[in-house]
Amino acid sequence: MAPRSTPTGRQRRLAVELRRMREQAGVSIQQAAAMLCADRTMISNVEAARTRLSEDRVRQLACNYGCADEALINALAAMTGSRRNQDWWMEYRGKLPDGFLDISEIEHHATRIRTAQTVHLPGLLQTEEHARALFDLVVPKLPRLQVELRVAHRLGRQGIFAREEPTPYVAIIHEAALRMQFGGREVARAQLEYLADSADRDNITLLVIPFSAGSFPGAGQSILYAHGPVPQLDTVQLDTAYGSHFADAPTPLANYRALLDLMEDSALPPDESQKLIRSIARDM
Repeated sequence: MAPRSTPTGRQRRLAVELRRMREQAGVSIQQAAAMLCADRTMISNVEAARTRLSEDRVRQLACNYGCADEALINALAAMTGSRRNQDWWMEYRGKLPDGFLDISEIEHHATRIRTAQTVHLPGLLQTEEHARALFDLVVPKLPRLQVELRVAHRLGRQGIFAREEPTPYVAIIHEAALRMQFGGREVARAQLEYLADSADRDNITLLVIPFSAGSFPGAGQSILYAHGPVPQLDTVQLDTAYGSHFADAPTPLANYRALLDLMEDSALPPDESQKLIRSIARDM
């Protein structure tokens, strides 16, 4: 097990899940180390993502902790594969905040994605001009190079829809977000037309919450829910004024699943949502 430099978000998540598995089994760090005939420092390094693990070692730890969930064990073992130098977002390491890279990694490995926005449109469905207009509004103002890097990264994230098996995606959008004219009228109209056209794809579902729905659960929040290969590996990403916040504990995951379900219940059906988007675009 070799030490690593800066762990990726996926590697940190593996470490968290192994710690969670050990604690649920009631095994102390000292006991876990003894089972491996190792020093307790080794377990501490594993759970801090400072040590690179092999697939066999992950399976051994799961066995020592009495985990019988084969699907979870297989999913955790698959997370040991290191492709960090081949993943497209790694070219932005050191150029963009780590949170940007973590979002890319989460989306890339998600089996399904759900998002909800009330003011902004989904980053996964933004045009280049719309994204640039948003980044131009960041305070303090970003240097031009930083704006262009962020725009390029945002467009790169959309590659999950260009794969042979595109990621299934459900986007819940409030009508207020559709009427915001970032970049001006022409940019906004082109963005809405692109959004409506995206809804024609088999893997993309757009659900609009109209003003007429009134108040609804989750108003004001920006949520990305990425489904993992097993429910225990789901991840929630929230936009805040200070960057991204990630949640992966069982209770928050359950709460956000329920919240997104309620938001979907407040939205128009897909065909009516698409019609509303095109209607707003025509009126601009």
